[in-house]
Amino acid sequence: MAAGAFRALLLLIWVLATAADRLWWTRHGGLPAWDQADYLNSALDHGRALGLLPGGGWQGWQALLDLSPKIPPLGSLINGAVIAVSGDAPAQAAWSLSFWNGLLLWATAGWALNLRSPQRLARPFALLAAAVVSLAPMLLELRTDYLLELPLTACVTLALWRLGCWLEPHRQSSWWQAFAAALAVSAALLVKQSALLVLIPACAWAVVVALRSGVRRQAQLAVGLTLVALSLLPWLRHNWITTLGGTNRAVIESAALEGDPGVLTLVGWLWYPRLLPDQVGWVLLLVGLSGLVLLLQQWLCGLVAPPRDGADRRQGWVWLVGMLVLGWLFTNLSPNKDSRYIAPLLPLLLLLLSRGWLQWGLWIRRRWPVHARWLPGLALAAGGLAAATHGWMQQSARLQNRHQGPLESIVQRAGGGVPGAAPGTLIVVPSTPDLNQHNVSYYGRRNGGQLVGRQLGGSLDHVQPVLDHAELVLLAEGDQGSVRKAARRLDRAVREAGVFERVETFPRPGGGSYSLWSRRADVPALPGFDQRFPALASALEKGPSGLEPIFSSVAIEHMLDGHFLYRGPTREAALTRLNADPEDRQARWTLALLAVLANRPLEASRQFAGLEQRLPNNAWPSAFRAVVLLAGWDPGKAAAVAAAAGERLGNQPVLRGLDAAASVLSGAIWRIPEAVEILPEAIRLVEESLETQENASS
Repeated sequence: MAAGAFRALLLLIWVLATAADRLWWTRHGGLPAWDQADYLNSALDHGRALGLLPGGGWQGWQALLDLSPKIPPLGSLINGAVIAVSGDAPAQAAWSLSFWNGLLLWATAGWALNLRSPQRLARPFALLAAAVVSLAPMLLELRTDYLLELPLTACVTLALWRLGCWLEPHRQSSWWQAFAAALAVSAALLVKQSALLVLIPACAWAVVVALRSGVRRQAQLAVGLTLVALSLLPWLRHNWITTLGGTNRAVIESAALEGDPGVLTLVGWLWYPRLLPDQVGWVLLLVGLSGLVLLLQQWLCGLVAPPRDGADRRQGWVWLVGMLVLGWLFTNLSPNKDSRYIAPLLPLLLLLLSRGWLQWGLWIRRRWPVHARWLPGLALAAGGLAAATHGWMQQSARLQNRHQGPLESIVQRAGGGVPGAAPGTLIVVPSTPDLNQHNVSYYGRRNGGQLVGRQLGGSLDHVQPVLDHAELVLLAEGDQGSVRKAARRLDRAVREAGVFERVETFPRPGGGSYSLWSRRADVPALPGFDQRFPALASALEKGPSGLEPIFSSVAIEHMLDGHFLYRGPTREAALTRLNADPEDRQARWTLALLAVLANRPLEASRQFAGLEQRLPNNAWPSAFRAVVLLAGWDPGKAAAVAAAAGERLGNQPVLRGLDAAASVLSGAIWRIPEAVEILPEAIRLVEESLETQENASS
């Protein structure tokens, strides 16, 4: 097969897959649920931050990195750029999934070309592998579901392919191949950090091979790893605390809440293999596995040459199978289980199954040589049609359940989706797949709008702040499933307190309704958070006991004010006071806390340094300064600050603990025993202070 024909047929596979996807999106678009709307919001945020979408503009690198506190930004950056071209309706935004599917098909076909030789044998196999990937039910589902798993799968496949190319022993190690592999690994990690589950064993394999090779390959390894680290460093340095916290909640806490099987149990080890028939499809799976059995039998009987430099390239298949097994092993070791998490390994499995499909074609050709020109292709086409029918039926059943509702009408009535409108926040009490804070925010900010949704009602503490400060509230009537007692209390308060009035009622397709409520003109909201913030910030002077009231208030305020509008007036007022009186401690506490909340550790450190000078006998400005310096990746300076304060104030346990921990992080490993000894006492003192404040509040 000629190279031009191969490229044209590969493009045709992508066009046909895209046409099917667009048909699904046109007929069964529905409303994005929680996760889908969250990723759409992230794409919209990044598109605005790049200045590509209305309602935003370039505000610098730090502002851009602020938008990805838990998940790396590459996927959202590309998705946002696609939205700028295609449009921001969910079905239009899904064109980005077609882009990622194209990348996946290209990477799969490219990898398949490395598994067989010569090219005349490899190209038909590569087209077969690409067709199989386009027919797999799980990947078909990901092409019609706005999540990050398809970008992740595409980039991981690309990274493993390029790493395999670089590691090929019969080629001279190439700097171009090394750079391509490093960039592909960086791209995968910058889409989602769960790529580590597959790339850790892959990179470990690459390190072992490189160390056993010559100096040239070792130099390429060092440069490649440096390039990967430099690619990740800006995002990781800015967001490492929120990333660790988010990963802990998503992996450890979520696994415990959902009751996922343990990593050391038989059920846990069988969790992903039992999903394969649904994810791959019975036809693709059975034909592929039986073909692999046939291939193995023919190898053992000597009818087919084993993989070497002939048709099948041994090193390529060893790399593929090794990555499939090791990737499954590492993925299974993650405590949190979900059917989507195995997606990055599906192209590897499908490449292996494609070899089984190919073997049946070769067997048919040998069995009926008279019809060798058309019978194998006809048989494979019939099998592909059977696989496509199964995948189509699964997809139809899934998409029939896409969520519908009056979301767009509600958002429009609340003032969302209007270019140039003033920023607003809609408090969303119900949380259902067809209406929740995430999809309210997305629809409210389309076309340059500035309406965001925020969820309240999870605690009885939310009732009074909503009555005092909220402007718009959305309630639900009828069956909502399980509803918390606090949400019912908030619902009743909004209806009966006389603070809000009903604006409009919106029927739900499945029965019941949603109702939009607005604050009455004769009941103005109480003074804003900017008036109360300075007093809360001053409580930091008491140490950890001041943290609980601050962050509980901030948590609610960030729901009531989804745009954080209080920060501008609060900062301006504090700067005015500080210019008038440089000794104004409350102004400095205010600016320091604002910097902490905005993830600006250097600015926070400057304000805490000013407070150190004005409160020389108080340990907490120094302690807080050491903490924010650690957050800003400056452990040496953090250790110096804590040590100086300790000498001045008598070596208090918290300061000693910070000094020892920061010193260890800056390279003073001989202080590890000291850190191990003092840190538990320092943590105990902080926890006791927090418990004392909590008891006093209750």
